[in-house]
Amino acid sequence: MRVAIAGGGLAGLACGKYLVDAGHEPVIYESREVLGGLVAAWRDEEGDWYETGLHAFFGAYPNMLQLLAELGISDRLQWKQHTLIFNQPEKPGVLSRFDVPDMPTPFNIIAAILRNNDMLTWEQKFRFAVGLTPAMLRGQKYVEDMDKYTLLEWLEKQGIDAQVNSDIFVAASKALTFLDPDQVSATIPLTALNRFLQERYGSKIAFLDGSPTERLCQPIVDYITERGGEVHLLSPLKEYTLNPDQTVAEMVVRGLDGKLDYTVKADAYVSALSVDPLKVLLPSAWKSLPFFQKLEGLEGVPVINIHLWFDRKLSDVDHLLFSRSPVLSVYADMSNTCKEYNDPDRSMLELVLAPAKDWIDRSEADILAVTMQELQKLFPQHLTGENPAQLRKYKIVKTPRSVYQAIPGRQEYRPNQATPIANFFLAGSYTMQRYLGSMEGAVLSGKLAAQAVAAHFSQTAQVPVAVR
Repeated sequence: MRVAIAGGGLAGLACGKYLVDAGHEPVIYESREVLGGLVAAWRDEEGDWYETGLHAFFGAYPNMLQLLAELGISDRLQWKQHTLIFNQPEKPGVLSRFDVPDMPTPFNIIAAILRNNDMLTWEQKFRFAVGLTPAMLRGQKYVEDMDKYTLLEWLEKQGIDAQVNSDIFVAASKALTFLDPDQVSATIPLTALNRFLQERYGSKIAFLDGSPTERLCQPIVDYITERGGEVHLLSPLKEYTLNPDQTVAEMVVRGLDGKLDYTVKADAYVSALSVDPLKVLLPSAWKSLPFFQKLEGLEGVPVINIHLWFDRKLSDVDHLLFSRSPVLSVYADMSNTCKEYNDPDRSMLELVLAPAKDWIDRSEADILAVTMQELQKLFPQHLTGENPAQLRKYKIVKTPRSVYQAIPGRQEYRPNQATPIANFFLAGSYTMQRYLGSMEGAVLSGKLAAQAVAAHFSQTAQVPVAVR
């Protein structure tokens, strides 16, 4: 069976991989010159990589880890010490660590909280533990029901005080969703917390040993094409044309560089686009269907990724850091964390500016200025004084619509991968799956979409479903 997939991000690539495993022929069409979608990366004029986002992998990413194992590239993940590291704005340049001991869950997380004396008093630790108990004991159903509250509202209901919120949950919320706790649905960070509490190494962090484009996406492409599938770049979806029964008749791909548009015929069609372009490209005949009307309740959140190359080392920390800045979310010195980006003498910081709604339309000069102001607080010994480190170059990547905006009440708008249109399916981390908008969510959604396609056509063709 031939399946046309619009979108070459992780969701589309994962869908293609699992379809080819099931014996089908996926053909992926990507609008840009590079694969990866929200994990895309490019080389600059000097050969250095810059990325769409700062991508950390967690032990609580079972579908991503399974995919890497199936591709034979698990060794490309560089696992870091099992710890979470926060900056202390009130103590410039000082880091606070939650070191997670190697013991069964949830005792390892509890021990990490109890051992930290920099950020929490004993009373706050107790309130923190008591407040988290419902999420630990009552499971995912309870977590899903909390979608009616913001994270801040949920914390207040649990008696967790404002300092714990500002010290820990602001940083965690921005890292997971690019939103502050007074905006994000409580379901999202509680889902992540549930995974961390249930899996011994769930909160352990890894970085890829190189760019996502080459080290993650290209192996998936090679796997697909070696087994009869196809991947086409610079091939944006223009529209779907419909049969009289409203199923997809063909997909029209826009010709670029003076080339004519062309049509693609397949047995099934998968949209692996982000939710915002999908809403624009939906056929008008479908927009009145309740299934697709729900998509109007979803939209992407703006994100800004910043890359700064300095003339000397600012840090020797080989890990992801939570900035606890009002502007910056997480950051890492990629010259330490990533093998391909390694530089023993100079730092390359990669940072996420979030929430970004007030900055996405600002100039790069403004974004760079506020970032450098914040970095002077994080690295006062290197960026202030008589001989501060000098910025060699920078790259700023704006994504006006990234993962779906996980504000309260969004869970009911997230669609399943199978749609009311018999030969049309959806993949993307915004679709309904147990993980938040993330690399893990994208991979799982692609797997679920492949299962939905294979299951539907196995019923009609009476052939076994091979997707696991």
